[in-house]
Amino acid sequence: MTPPELPGLTIVELQRLLRAREVSPREVLQALHDRIEAVEPKIDAYLSRDLDAALDAADAADVSLPLGGIPLAIKDLISVAGQPCTCASRILRGYRALFDATVIQKLKAAGAIPFGKTNLDEFAMGSSTENSSVKPTRNPWDVARIPGGSSGGSAAAVAADAAIASLGTDTGGSIRQPAALCGVVGLKPSYGRVSRYGAVAFASSLDQIGPITKTVADSALLLEVMAGLDPNDSTSLDAPVPDYRAALQGDLKGVRLGLAKEYLSDGIDPEVRAAIDTAVAQFVSLGAEIVEVSLPHTDYAIDTYYIIATAEASANLARFDGVRYGHRAENPLNLLDHYNRTRAEGFGAEVKRRIILGTYVLSSGYYAAYYLRAQKVRTLIRQDFARAFEKVDALISPTTPEPAFKIGERSADPWRMYLADIFTIAANLAGICGISVPCGMASGDLPIGLQILGPSLGEARILQVAHGFEQSTAWHKRRPL
Repeated sequence: MTPPELPGLTIVELQRLLRAREVSPREVLQALHDRIEAVEPKIDAYLSRDLDAALDAADAADVSLPLGGIPLAIKDLISVAGQPCTCASRILRGYRALFDATVIQKLKAAGAIPFGKTNLDEFAMGSSTENSSVKPTRNPWDVARIPGGSSGGSAAAVAADAAIASLGTDTGGSIRQPAALCGVVGLKPSYGRVSRYGAVAFASSLDQIGPITKTVADSALLLEVMAGLDPNDSTSLDAPVPDYRAALQGDLKGVRLGLAKEYLSDGIDPEVRAAIDTAVAQFVSLGAEIVEVSLPHTDYAIDTYYIIATAEASANLARFDGVRYGHRAENPLNLLDHYNRTRAEGFGAEVKRRIILGTYVLSSGYYAAYYLRAQKVRTLIRQDFARAFEKVDALISPTTPEPAFKIGERSADPWRMYLADIFTIAANLAGICGISVPCGMASGDLPIGLQILGPSLGEARILQVAHGFEQSTAWHKRRPL
């Protein structure tokens, strides 16, 4: 195995080489650094890297640990002690995290080396990574196109072999959607399965941290390390963590997969629809049973999401006022002027839009009409999924309605941009788990993703289904650049 080939390997493949002493953690990290240097000018996936600190960690790595010596890219709103945590926002420019997020503590304990913070839509608010205050990230398959968002930097880095694997966050599809558009695997755990402590909050009842990887097996390994109860996160669930890698071994004979008619609407790109139809046929050939189900409140998901998510964002982002840390307006006239100018200068247009909308729906006279009603619809959406999972083991659908669009194509049309997450948002409202795996290619060599959804704490089943599909096809082996 030559050094240039190392960044293209999976975690499982690198584990084998490291434990056999055929390669050292330092050699892996140096090869990855060289790869990043070669492709980063084309894709702009990273916001920061600290090679010296990572090399020190590599030299001390214990390769017998589950992730010993494996470098990981981290979305730049997850705290890694001593590293920048800017959320791709001017208001946090220069800020460095003072502690490790719980997931980082667990990954380090398993031997992983957090290496590099990846670009994102500012405060994870966006679907294209164009809302970063630093730079847009580009899709490695076509650098004129978006990589998806908000975890676009994490997905683009993995797709371009500029990361072995990465962490993202998913509030309305921000792991699954960019994974689909970049042709990699993205896993959103159930709400509470993975601690959110140390991740900068966007919408606290929706956010989840999860992995973006080259294979389903790698996602299973990372989830197994990260999952579990955390006393620092009151929303984390006290439930046993299964052996997710062992769950991959079963076949799909007799597995019942639901096909929701609402997720196969006329608005889907014809090439995406054809890829999903082919995936359905593949599942049938593997012994799975396809069952048509209905999720009748799907049409209300986007409206509901953008009321609840913006309301929670307006509350969470109130802490960024320039008093204790981050950007501060120069020479304010008084305290009110300080607040007004600091936040006006620090936040980008999309973040301001969501703060204003969220403040509006929580305001006196509108709370019952918007926020309270949205919470009631959220309950109906959750009940739709519960009824569907009484009939099937998992649901399958497109991850996105179309392949990656061109940079700048939707910047002036927020509503059309929001529709890029139309198939992913409902899972966050319901708190269930989901995974996206590559299932085809559209014209121009653009990846298409298949979404597999499971009930809360149903990760073992969706990983099994995703792995079975992945191993019976070759889509996950294709790489851009």
